[in-house]
Amino acid sequence: MSAMGVRMQLSSPVTFVTGNANKLEEVKMILGQTIPFRSVKLDLPELQGEPEDISKEKCRLAAKEVNGPVLVEDTCLCFNALKGLPGPYVKWFLQKTGHEGLNNLLAAYEDKSAYALCVFSLALGPDAEPLTFSGRTEGKIVPARGPGDFGWDPVFQPDGYDLTFAEMKKEDKNKISHRRRALDKVREHFYENDYAPPV
Repeated sequence: MSAMGVRMQLSSPVTFVTGNANKLEEVKMILGQTIPFRSVKLDLPELQGEPEDISKEKCRLAAKEVNGPVLVEDTCLCFNALKGLPGPYVKWFLQKTGHEGLNNLLAAYEDKSAYALCVFSLALGPDAEPLTFSGRTEGKIVPARGPGDFGWDPVFQPDGYDLTFAEMKKEDKNKISHRRRALDKVREHFYENDYAPPV
């Protein structure tokens, strides 16, 4: 039950905002049926700033557009030698330079360590202040290995594994990924507040 002792009624199903089919598949695999949601692609502006601030602002914009509860996600790949860059801009770096370019960013540095960061923001409606849930997986940047169909997965090798995210079975990646760790917190929040589906 929620802190008020009553179930918090959602006005409509939670809308997960993404245009990325791979991301949607992972979210469905991780959440299963625990949180009922639908997905929609919205053209939200590409914002600049710290990952949490970007995620929150996207969430505010999406909640106004959907006029209901929304969940948005921002994913970052952060190089420790570059003090967290490319971070939330990794999508653009990857588009311009490819996997080899991401490796080249660290060519002058001995430190190849990095972390994958996922920030989900949840707003229960257009006037609600978004809540954020972060997940982080430590690893290192390596020459690309594995299928190249999901972003920077081929160049990120999580600590304790000999495989890149791209080489791992989906179910194995989903046990340790930054996305999984953030979604576990989202799920916990839903359970703690006992959100009721719309009637």
